[in-house]
Amino acid sequence: MYTLIHRESVSLLLGLFVMSTSAVFTVSRPSFAADSTMSEGLMEDPAGGTEERVFLSETLPLDALLTYAQAHNPTIQAAGLRVRAAQERPAQVSALDDPLFTYEGFNIPENFDLTHTDNNILKLSQKLPFPGKRRLRGEIATHEVAIVRGEQRQAEIITRAATKKAYYDLWQGHQNLLVYAREKELAAQFATIAEKKYAVGQASQPDVLRAQVELTRLITRVTTQTLKLGEVRAMLNGLLSRSPEAPLGVPHDAPKPVVRHTLAELTELTLHNRPEIATNAAAIARDTTTLALSRKAYFPDFEVYVERFLNTGRRDGFGVVFSATIPLAYREKYDAGVAEATARLSASKADLRAAQDTSLAEVKSALVRAQTAIALVNLFTQTHIPQAEQALASSRIGYQTGTVDFLALTDSLRVVEQVHLEHITAATDFEKAYADLERAVGQSLPRH
Repeated sequence: MYTLIHRESVSLLLGLFVMSTSAVFTVSRPSFAADSTMSEGLMEDPAGGTEERVFLSETLPLDALLTYAQAHNPTIQAAGLRVRAAQERPAQVSALDDPLFTYEGFNIPENFDLTHTDNNILKLSQKLPFPGKRRLRGEIATHEVAIVRGEQRQAEIITRAATKKAYYDLWQGHQNLLVYAREKELAAQFATIAEKKYAVGQASQPDVLRAQVELTRLITRVTTQTLKLGEVRAMLNGLLSRSPEAPLGVPHDAPKPVVRHTLAELTELTLHNRPEIATNAAAIARDTTTLALSRKAYFPDFEVYVERFLNTGRRDGFGVVFSATIPLAYREKYDAGVAEATARLSASKADLRAAQDTSLAEVKSALVRAQTAIALVNLFTQTHIPQAEQALASSRIGYQTGTVDFLALTDSLRVVEQVHLEHITAATDFEKAYADLERAVGQSLPRH
Protein backbone atom coordinates (compact mmCIF):
# COMPACT_ATOMS: atom_id res chain seq x y z
CA MET A 1 0.00 0.00 0.00
CA TYR A 2 1.39 3.42 -0.92
CA THR A 3 2.20 5.77 1.89
CA LEU A 4 0.79 9.23 1.38
CA ILE A 5 2.52 12.60 1.31
CA HIS A 6 0.31 15.10 3.10
CA ARG A 7 -1.29 17.24 0.39
CA GLU A 8 -1.75 20.13 2.73
CA SER A 9 2.01 20.60 2.89
CA VAL A 10 2.49 20.89 -0.88
CA SER A 11 2.03 24.62 -1.14
CA LEU A 12 4.30 25.25 1.83
CA LEU A 13 7.08 23.11 0.36
CA LEU A 14 7.23 24.97 -2.93
CA GLY A 15 9.41 27.70 -1.36
CA LEU A 16 13.14 27.50 -1.74
CA PHE A 17 14.00 27.03 1.90
CA VAL A 18 10.79 25.97 3.60
CA MET A 19 11.12 23.86 6.76
CA SER A 20 8.52 21.14 6.80
CA THR A 21 6.94 20.32 10.16
CA SER A 22 5.76 16.87 9.16
CA ALA A 23 7.79 13.96 10.49
CA VAL A 24 6.10 11.34 8.35
CA PHE A 25 7.22 10.84 4.73
CA THR A 26 5.40 8.79 2.21
CA VAL A 27 5.07 8.62 -1.59
CA SER A 28 1.72 9.00 -3.27
CA ARG A 29 0.85 7.64 -6.68
CA PRO A 30 0.20 9.86 -9.70
CA SER A 31 -3.37 10.41 -10.76
CA PHE A 32 -4.62 8.97 -14.04
CA ALA A 33 -8.08 10.40 -14.11
CA ALA A 34 -10.73 9.82 -16.74
CA ASP A 35 -9.25 10.65 -20.12
CA SER A 36 -12.00 11.51 -22.50
CA THR A 37 -14.56 13.55 -20.58
CA MET A 38 -14.34 17.04 -19.28
CA SER A 39 -14.71 17.42 -15.54
CA GLU A 40 -18.15 18.60 -14.49
CA GLY A 41 -18.49 22.33 -14.51
CA LEU A 42 -15.50 22.92 -16.80
CA MET A 43 -17.11 24.84 -19.62
CA GLU A 44 -15.29 27.38 -21.74
CA ASP A 45 -16.66 30.88 -21.46
CA PRO A 46 -15.74 33.76 -23.78
CA ALA A 47 -13.09 35.06 -21.41
CA GLY A 48 -11.65 31.65 -20.60
CA GLY A 49 -12.08 32.37 -16.88
CA THR A 50 -13.46 28.96 -15.93
CA GLU A 51 -10.59 27.19 -17.65
CA GLU A 52 -8.01 29.35 -15.92
CA ARG A 53 -9.59 28.68 -12.55
CA VAL A 54 -9.08 24.97 -13.18
CA PHE A 55 -5.38 25.55 -13.82
CA LEU A 56 -5.08 27.66 -10.68
CA SER A 57 -6.88 25.20 -8.40
CA GLU A 58 -4.92 23.34 -5.73
CA THR A 59 -5.02 20.10 -7.70
CA LEU A 60 -4.70 19.88 -11.46
CA PRO A 61 -7.11 17.34 -13.07
CA LEU A 62 -5.71 15.40 -16.00
CA ASP A 63 -9.03 15.16 -17.82
CA ALA A 64 -9.33 18.96 -17.88
CA LEU A 65 -5.84 19.27 -19.35
CA LEU A 66 -6.57 16.73 -22.07
CA THR A 67 -9.81 18.50 -22.98
CA TYR A 68 -8.03 21.85 -23.08
CA ALA A 69 -5.22 20.45 -25.24
CA GLN A 70 -7.77 18.96 -27.66
CA ALA A 71 -9.35 22.39 -28.11
CA HIS A 72 -6.27 24.64 -28.05
CA ASN A 73 -3.22 22.72 -29.27
CA PRO A 74 -2.16 24.36 -32.57
CA THR A 75 -0.96 21.09 -34.09
CA ILE A 76 -4.43 19.60 -33.66
CA GLN A 77 -6.05 22.77 -34.96
CA ALA A 78 -3.82 22.78 -38.05
CA ALA A 79 -4.66 19.12 -38.73
CA GLY A 80 -8.37 19.90 -38.47
CA LEU A 81 -8.05 22.77 -40.94
CA ARG A 82 -6.19 20.50 -43.38
CA VAL A 83 -9.13 18.10 -43.20
CA ARG A 84 -11.52 20.96 -43.94
CA ALA A 85 -9.40 21.99 -46.92
CA ALA A 86 -9.19 18.44 -48.27
CA GLN A 87 -12.97 18.06 -48.07
CA GLU A 88 -13.32 20.81 -50.67
CA ARG A 89 -11.16 19.00 -53.23
CA PRO A 90 -13.52 16.26 -54.54
CA ALA A 91 -16.05 18.76 -55.86
CA GLN A 92 -13.29 20.65 -57.64
CA VAL A 93 -11.43 17.81 -59.33
CA SER A 94 -14.57 15.95 -60.44
CA ALA A 95 -16.18 18.99 -62.06
CA LEU A 96 -16.13 19.76 -65.78
CA ASP A 97 -13.91 22.53 -67.10
CA ASP A 98 -15.64 25.86 -67.57
CA PRO A 99 -17.43 26.27 -70.92
CA LEU A 100 -15.61 28.53 -73.36
CA PHE A 101 -17.30 31.31 -75.36
CA THR A 102 -15.53 32.50 -78.50
CA TYR A 103 -16.34 35.30 -80.97
CA GLU A 104 -14.88 35.43 -84.45
CA GLY A 105 -15.39 38.19 -86.96
CA PHE A 106 -14.27 38.09 -90.58
CA ASN A 107 -13.75 41.20 -92.72
CA ILE A 108 -14.74 43.66 -90.00
CA PRO A 109 -15.13 47.24 -91.33
CA GLU A 110 -12.60 49.85 -90.32
CA ASN A 111 -15.25 51.62 -88.26
CA PHE A 112 -15.80 48.34 -86.30
CA ASP A 113 -19.48 48.28 -87.20
CA LEU A 114 -20.13 44.59 -86.57
CA THR A 115 -23.49 44.76 -88.35
CA HIS A 116 -21.57 45.09 -91.63
CA THR A 117 -19.05 42.34 -90.88
CA ASP A 118 -19.13 39.62 -93.50
CA ASN A 119 -19.16 36.85 -90.94
CA ASN A 120 -19.89 37.00 -87.18
CA ILE A 121 -19.36 33.65 -85.52
CA LEU A 122 -20.37 32.96 -81.91
CA LYS A 123 -18.96 29.74 -80.46
CA LEU A 124 -19.69 27.88 -77.23
CA SER A 125 -17.43 24.92 -76.45
CA GLN A 126 -17.17 22.33 -73.66
CA LYS A 127 -14.41 19.83 -72.94
CA LEU A 128 -15.67 16.36 -71.97
CA PRO A 129 -13.26 13.85 -70.40
CA PHE A 130 -13.75 10.21 -71.28
CA PRO A 131 -16.55 8.71 -69.15
CA GLY A 132 -15.25 7.60 -65.73
CA LYS A 133 -12.27 9.93 -65.51
CA ARG A 134 -14.04 12.61 -63.47
CA ARG A 135 -15.48 10.00 -61.13
CA LEU A 136 -12.04 8.53 -60.52
CA ARG A 137 -10.54 11.96 -59.83
CA GLY A 138 -13.27 12.58 -57.26
CA GLU A 139 -12.60 9.21 -55.63
CA ILE A 140 -8.88 9.98 -55.40
CA ALA A 141 -9.65 13.27 -53.66
CA THR A 142 -12.06 11.47 -51.30
CA HIS A 143 -9.30 9.03 -50.34
CA GLU A 144 -7.05 12.03 -49.70
CA VAL A 145 -9.65 13.25 -47.21
CA ALA A 146 -9.41 9.91 -45.40
CA ILE A 147 -5.63 10.26 -45.30
CA VAL A 148 -5.64 13.71 -43.74
CA ARG A 149 -8.34 12.59 -41.30
CA GLY A 150 -5.96 9.86 -40.19
CA GLU A 151 -3.22 12.47 -39.82
CA GLN A 152 -5.59 14.56 -37.71
CA ARG A 153 -6.30 11.57 -35.47
CA GLN A 154 -2.58 10.91 -35.27
CA ALA A 155 -1.94 14.50 -34.15
CA GLU A 156 -4.62 14.16 -31.48
CA ILE A 157 -3.19 10.91 -30.10
CA ILE A 158 0.41 12.15 -30.16
CA THR A 159 -0.57 15.36 -28.38
CA ARG A 160 -2.63 13.40 -25.86
CA ALA A 161 0.30 11.13 -25.03
CA ALA A 162 2.73 14.05 -24.82
CA THR A 163 0.36 15.91 -22.49
CA LYS A 164 0.05 12.90 -20.20
CA LYS A 165 3.81 12.42 -20.07
CA ALA A 166 4.41 16.09 -19.33
CA TYR A 167 1.68 15.94 -16.66
CA TYR A 168 3.45 13.10 -14.87
CA ASP A 169 6.82 14.80 -15.26
CA LEU A 170 5.23 17.67 -13.34
CA TRP A 171 3.87 15.22 -10.77
CA GLN A 172 7.33 13.71 -10.38
CA GLY A 173 8.84 17.15 -9.87
CA HIS A 174 6.42 17.94 -7.05
CA GLN A 175 6.99 14.56 -5.42
CA ASN A 176 10.77 14.91 -5.63
CA LEU A 177 10.49 18.32 -4.03
CA LEU A 178 8.59 16.76 -1.13
CA VAL A 179 11.29 14.12 -0.75
CA TYR A 180 14.07 16.69 -0.61
CA ALA A 181 12.12 18.93 1.77
CA ARG A 182 11.42 16.06 4.15
CA GLU A 183 15.05 14.90 4.02
CA LYS A 184 16.15 18.48 4.63
CA GLU A 185 14.04 18.61 7.76
CA LEU A 186 15.51 15.33 8.99
CA ALA A 187 19.04 16.56 8.24
CA ALA A 188 18.31 19.69 10.27
CA GLN A 189 17.12 17.51 13.17
CA PHE A 190 20.25 15.35 12.94
CA ALA A 191 22.43 18.48 12.88
CA THR A 192 20.75 19.66 16.08
CA ILE A 193 21.35 16.27 17.72
CA ALA A 194 25.02 16.34 16.65
CA GLU A 195 25.48 19.86 18.06
CA LYS A 196 23.93 18.87 21.39
CA LYS A 197 26.12 15.79 21.62
CA TYR A 198 29.18 17.84 20.71
CA ALA A 199 28.31 20.37 23.40
CA VAL A 200 28.46 17.63 26.07
CA GLY A 201 31.51 15.91 24.60
CA GLN A 202 29.65 12.90 23.16
CA ALA A 203 30.36 13.72 19.50
CA SER A 204 33.28 15.09 17.53
CA GLN A 205 33.41 18.33 15.62
CA PRO A 206 33.52 16.46 12.25
CA ASP A 207 30.05 15.11 13.04
CA VAL A 208 28.74 18.65 13.35
CA LEU A 209 30.43 19.67 10.09
CA ARG A 210 29.14 16.60 8.26
CA ALA A 211 25.63 17.41 9.44
CA GLN A 212 25.93 20.96 8.08
CA VAL A 213 27.28 19.67 4.77
CA GLU A 214 24.35 17.25 4.46
CA LEU A 215 21.88 19.99 5.31
CA THR A 216 23.42 22.31 2.72
CA ARG A 217 23.24 19.58 0.09
CA LEU A 218 19.53 19.08 0.68
CA ILE A 219 18.83 22.81 0.74
CA THR A 220 20.50 22.97 -2.68
CA ARG A 221 18.37 20.08 -3.90
CA VAL A 222 15.19 21.84 -2.78
CA THR A 223 16.31 24.98 -4.61
CA THR A 224 17.23 23.26 -7.87
CA GLN A 225 14.12 21.09 -7.84
CA THR A 226 11.94 24.15 -7.38
CA LEU A 227 13.61 25.76 -10.39
CA LYS A 228 13.21 22.57 -12.42
CA LEU A 229 9.46 22.70 -11.85
CA GLY A 230 9.43 25.87 -13.95
CA GLU A 231 11.00 23.97 -16.86
CA VAL A 232 8.43 21.18 -16.64
CA ARG A 233 5.55 23.67 -16.41
CA ALA A 234 6.84 25.40 -19.54
CA MET A 235 6.81 22.11 -21.47
CA LEU A 236 3.25 21.31 -20.38
CA ASN A 237 2.04 24.85 -21.05
CA GLY A 238 3.56 24.63 -24.53
CA LEU A 239 1.37 21.62 -25.34
CA LEU A 240 -1.63 23.60 -24.08
CA SER A 241 -0.65 26.67 -26.14
CA ARG A 242 -0.33 28.74 -22.97
CA SER A 243 2.41 31.09 -21.84
CA PRO A 244 5.49 29.26 -20.47
CA GLU A 245 5.07 31.22 -17.23
CA ALA A 246 1.37 30.41 -16.85
CA PRO A 247 0.70 28.85 -13.43
CA LEU A 248 -0.35 25.24 -12.99
CA GLY A 249 -1.64 23.41 -9.94
CA VAL A 250 -0.36 20.15 -8.46
CA PRO A 251 -1.23 17.03 -10.49
CA HIS A 252 -3.68 14.50 -9.08
CA ASP A 253 -2.64 11.11 -7.77
CA ALA A 254 -3.44 8.04 -9.85
CA PRO A 255 -4.75 4.57 -9.12
CA LYS A 256 -2.49 1.60 -8.60
CA PRO A 257 -0.50 0.83 -11.76
CA VAL A 258 -1.98 -2.03 -13.72
CA VAL A 259 -2.22 -3.22 -17.33
CA ARG A 260 -5.44 -5.14 -17.91
CA HIS A 261 -4.90 -6.10 -21.55
CA THR A 262 -2.90 -9.02 -22.90
CA LEU A 263 -0.45 -8.60 -25.75
CA ALA A 264 -2.86 -10.42 -28.09
CA GLU A 265 -5.68 -8.02 -27.20
CA LEU A 266 -3.42 -5.01 -27.65
CA THR A 267 -2.26 -6.33 -31.01
CA GLU A 268 -5.84 -6.63 -32.26
CA LEU A 269 -6.70 -3.15 -31.00
CA THR A 270 -3.61 -1.71 -32.68
CA LEU A 271 -4.39 -3.18 -36.08
CA HIS A 272 -7.91 -1.73 -35.91
CA ASN A 273 -7.25 1.66 -34.31
CA ARG A 274 -3.72 2.88 -35.04
CA PRO A 275 -4.07 6.05 -37.17
CA GLU A 276 -0.91 5.38 -39.16
CA ILE A 277 -2.28 2.00 -40.26
CA ALA A 278 -5.60 3.54 -41.27
CA THR A 279 -3.78 6.32 -43.12
CA ASN A 280 -1.67 3.85 -45.09
CA ALA A 281 -4.76 1.78 -45.91
CA ALA A 282 -6.39 4.92 -47.29
CA ALA A 283 -3.22 5.63 -49.29
CA ILE A 284 -3.48 2.16 -50.86
CA ALA A 285 -7.09 2.89 -51.84
CA ARG A 286 -6.03 6.23 -53.29
CA ASP A 287 -3.16 4.71 -55.29
CA THR A 288 -5.38 1.87 -56.53
CA THR A 289 -7.80 4.46 -57.89
CA THR A 290 -4.89 6.47 -59.31
CA LEU A 291 -3.75 3.36 -61.20
CA ALA A 292 -7.26 2.94 -62.62
CA LEU A 293 -7.23 6.59 -63.71
CA SER A 294 -3.81 6.21 -65.36
CA ARG A 295 -5.21 3.33 -67.42
CA LYS A 296 -8.11 5.54 -68.46
CA ALA A 297 -5.54 7.89 -70.01
CA TYR A 298 -5.37 5.56 -73.02
CA PHE A 299 -8.92 6.66 -73.88
CA PRO A 300 -9.58 9.96 -75.69
CA ASP A 301 -11.05 13.13 -74.27
CA PHE A 302 -13.54 15.15 -76.27
CA GLU A 303 -14.52 18.71 -77.03
CA VAL A 304 -17.82 19.88 -78.50
CA TYR A 305 -18.44 23.27 -80.20
CA VAL A 306 -21.82 24.81 -81.01
CA GLU A 307 -21.55 27.77 -83.41
CA ARG A 308 -23.92 30.50 -84.54
CA PHE A 309 -23.17 32.23 -87.85
CA LEU A 310 -24.45 35.78 -88.39
CA ASN A 311 -23.68 36.75 -92.01
CA THR A 312 -24.14 40.01 -93.85
CA GLY A 313 -26.09 39.61 -97.08
CA ARG A 314 -26.34 35.86 -96.67
CA ARG A 315 -28.40 33.36 -94.73
CA ASP A 316 -27.50 32.90 -91.07
CA GLY A 317 -26.92 29.40 -89.68
CA PHE A 318 -25.54 27.02 -87.06
CA GLY A 319 -22.53 24.79 -86.89
CA VAL A 320 -21.36 21.91 -84.72
CA VAL A 321 -17.76 20.77 -84.20
CA PHE A 322 -16.72 17.58 -82.42
CA SER A 323 -13.06 16.84 -81.62
CA ALA A 324 -11.21 14.09 -79.78
CA THR A 325 -7.65 13.61 -78.56
CA ILE A 326 -5.50 10.80 -79.97
CA PRO A 327 -3.68 9.25 -76.96
CA LEU A 328 -2.05 6.51 -79.03
CA ALA A 329 0.11 9.09 -80.77
CA TYR A 330 2.35 9.31 -77.69
CA ARG A 331 1.53 6.02 -76.00
CA GLU A 332 4.87 5.84 -74.18
CA LYS A 333 3.78 8.81 -72.03
CA TYR A 334 0.77 6.91 -70.76
CA ASP A 335 2.76 3.71 -70.34
CA ALA A 336 5.05 5.65 -68.02
CA GLY A 337 2.04 6.97 -66.12
CA VAL A 338 0.75 3.44 -65.51
CA ALA A 339 4.21 2.29 -64.43
CA GLU A 340 4.47 5.20 -62.02
CA ALA A 341 1.03 4.51 -60.51
CA THR A 342 1.88 0.81 -60.16
CA ALA A 343 5.12 1.62 -58.35
CA ARG A 344 3.36 4.06 -56.03
CA LEU A 345 0.73 1.44 -55.19
CA SER A 346 3.44 -1.10 -54.36
CA ALA A 347 5.20 1.48 -52.21
CA SER A 348 1.99 2.21 -50.31
CA LYS A 349 1.50 -1.49 -49.62
CA ALA A 350 5.06 -1.68 -48.28
CA ASP A 351 4.39 1.40 -46.15
CA LEU A 352 1.33 -0.33 -44.68
CA ARG A 353 3.37 -3.39 -43.71
CA ALA A 354 6.03 -1.13 -42.20
CA ALA A 355 3.41 0.78 -40.21
CA GLN A 356 1.96 -2.46 -38.89
CA ASP A 357 5.38 -3.82 -37.92
CA THR A 358 6.42 -0.56 -36.26
CA SER A 359 3.14 -0.24 -34.39
CA LEU A 360 3.27 -3.77 -33.00
CA ALA A 361 6.91 -3.31 -31.97
CA GLU A 362 5.99 -0.09 -30.15
CA VAL A 363 3.13 -1.87 -28.38
CA LYS A 364 5.44 -4.61 -27.18
CA SER A 365 8.09 -2.12 -26.06
CA ALA A 366 5.61 0.05 -24.14
CA LEU A 367 4.00 -3.01 -22.56
CA VAL A 368 7.36 -4.34 -21.33
CA ARG A 369 8.29 -0.94 -19.90
CA ALA A 370 4.94 -0.72 -18.13
CA GLN A 371 5.28 -4.22 -16.69
CA THR A 372 8.83 -3.49 -15.55
CA ALA A 373 7.68 -0.30 -13.83
CA ILE A 374 4.88 -2.20 -12.07
CA ALA A 375 7.38 -4.73 -10.73
CA LEU A 376 9.66 -1.94 -9.49
CA VAL A 377 6.81 -0.02 -7.86
CA ASN A 378 5.68 -3.13 -6.02
CA LEU A 379 9.22 -3.92 -4.96
CA PHE A 380 9.81 -0.45 -3.56
CA THR A 381 6.44 -0.35 -1.86
CA GLN A 382 6.56 -3.78 -0.28
CA THR A 383 10.28 -4.14 0.47
CA HIS A 384 12.74 -1.32 -0.13
CA ILE A 385 10.88 1.62 1.42
CA PRO A 386 9.85 -0.19 4.65
CA GLN A 387 13.34 -1.58 5.11
CA ALA A 388 15.05 1.77 4.41
CA GLU A 389 12.72 3.63 6.80
CA GLN A 390 13.29 0.99 9.48
CA ALA A 391 17.06 1.22 9.03
CA LEU A 392 16.93 5.02 9.33
CA ALA A 393 14.88 4.88 12.51
CA SER A 394 17.29 2.34 13.98
CA SER A 395 20.33 4.41 13.00
CA ARG A 396 18.81 7.52 14.54
CA ILE A 397 18.24 5.76 17.86
CA GLY A 398 21.69 4.21 17.64
CA TYR A 399 23.35 7.59 17.10
CA GLN A 400 21.48 9.13 19.98
CA THR A 401 22.59 6.29 22.26
CA GLY A 402 26.16 6.28 20.93
CA THR A 403 26.13 2.84 19.27
CA VAL A 404 26.18 4.20 15.70
CA ASP A 405 28.44 6.91 14.28
CA PHE A 406 27.21 9.89 12.28
CA LEU A 407 28.43 8.50 8.95
CA ALA A 408 26.14 5.48 9.35
CA LEU A 409 23.25 7.81 10.16
CA THR A 410 23.98 9.92 7.07
CA ASP A 411 24.19 6.81 4.89
CA SER A 412 20.80 5.66 6.17
CA LEU A 413 19.30 9.07 5.40
CA ARG A 414 20.64 9.01 1.85
CA VAL A 415 19.40 5.47 1.30
CA VAL A 416 15.90 6.54 2.33
CA GLU A 417 16.12 9.51 -0.02
CA GLN A 418 17.30 7.32 -2.88
CA VAL A 419 14.65 4.62 -2.53
CA HIS A 420 11.87 7.19 -2.37
CA LEU A 421 13.20 8.97 -5.47
CA GLU A 422 13.51 5.68 -7.31
CA HIS A 423 9.99 4.76 -6.26
CA ILE A 424 8.67 8.04 -7.66
CA THR A 425 10.68 7.48 -10.85
CA ALA A 426 9.24 3.99 -11.27
CA ALA A 427 5.71 5.30 -10.74
CA THR A 428 6.31 8.05 -13.32
CA ASP A 429 7.89 5.58 -15.74
CA PHE A 430 4.75 3.47 -15.57
CA GLU A 431 2.46 6.37 -16.37
CA LYS A 432 4.65 7.47 -19.27
CA ALA A 433 4.91 3.90 -20.57
CA TYR A 434 1.12 3.59 -20.33
CA ALA A 435 0.75 6.84 -22.30
CA ASP A 436 3.09 5.40 -24.95
CA LEU A 437 1.06 2.19 -24.95
CA GLU A 438 -2.14 4.14 -25.64
CA ARG A 439 -0.28 6.08 -28.31
CA ALA A 440 0.90 2.83 -29.92
CA VAL A 441 -2.55 1.23 -29.80
CA GLY A 442 -4.30 4.36 -31.03
CA GLN A 443 -6.92 4.70 -28.28
CA SER A 444 -7.37 5.16 -24.55
CA LEU A 445 -7.10 2.02 -22.46
CA PRO A 446 -9.29 1.68 -19.35
CA ARG A 447 -7.51 1.20 -16.05
CA HIS A 448 -10.45 -0.24 -14.10
